[in-house]
Parts: sequence; C-alpha cells; structure tokens
Amino acid sequence: MGTEQASIRRAVYPGSFDPPTIAHVHLAQTAISQLGLDRVDFAISSTTLGKDDSHLTPIDDRVDELRAIAEGDDRLGVVITAHSLLADIAEGYDVIILGADKWQQVLDPVWYGDFDARTQALLRLPLVAIAPRPPWPMPADDPSAKPPAGVAVVILDTDPAHHPVSATEVRAGREEWRATRGQTDK
Repeated sequence: MGTEQASIRRAVYPGSFDPPTIAHVHLAQTAISQLGLDRVDFAISSTTLGKDDSHLTPIDDRVDELRAIAEGDDRLGVVITAHSLLADIAEGYDVIILGADKWQQVLDPVWYGDFDARTQALLRLPLVAIAPRPPWPMPADDPSAKPPAGVAVVILDTDPAHHPVSATEVRAGREEWRATRGQTDK
C-alpha cells in the first residue's frame, strides 16, 4: 500500500508591507478560507520594483513586524526574496494574492519591456487571487483589468470595510489600521 501525502496548498502575498495593515492580514485570512489554503507567505523583495527603497522602513524592521503578526499562526509565514518580478516571486506557489491596485501594475507592459514579454510573464503566474480596492477596476468590470487568455483569476470576497485601508494612511497617522501581533483569527 503506497503512502499518499495530502497536497499542501500555498499562496504568496507579495508587497512592501510598509507597514503591514489590518487589510493585509484580512486578505491573507480571506484567501485561506475562500481558497482552502494551508499557508500564505507574506513576501518582501530585497529590491522593490517601482519604489525607492531608501524611503521605505528598513526591510529587517518590516520583516520583524510581519513575523510578530504571524507568530502563533502556522498558516502565515514571511519570506524575503531577491526577486522583484511577481512571476518570479510566485514560482512554486499555487496562488498569488494581489490587490486590484497591484493587479493594474502587473498588467502594465512598462514593467516587462514590451507587451509580449508581459504576456509571457503573466502566463507563468499561478492562480491570481485579486482583492477589490476601489477605485481600481476589477476584471469583470473593465476590459483594461482583464487577464490575458490562459491566466486564471479569482476575486476574493473581502470585507468592504478594509477597502480604504492603506499603508500610506497608517504612515500618515491612522494607527488603528496597523496590523499588530496576535491579530490573526485562527
């Protein structure tokens, strides 16, 4: 009799997490429950594409904050990657989690050099779980947000109360939106 191991379903949630917010945690938890995931890894790139790293909180501080948030919840993890292109970051995962704002950036050919290179990179992505983030368009509502043929997307059913939450606003003083240790629901 052979031994069969259950397949562990893992997702990656890339971001700068400067700082981690209650919306980041909510998206991870929503993806776990909605998609039957066993684990979500928050992924921070050592080189952030499209952002001036000198203006970010030091990466070690952001990683420490994420690890404190994930502590005690084996469904959440934290990884640092040298990759900055999402197709590379997502390699080996079953799902990649993105907000609608990040999805618009992913669709922009400027990050890839040209349209064909963009399409080839997107075809390497696993299932893309997109979280609504008004006013950014969603694939069902706007042709500019539709994925290329062959790229599978699912929309996360997030609580609209989290839609306005942003790291920018936390840095501006909205501390109630900052994620903290022990905030995850098991």
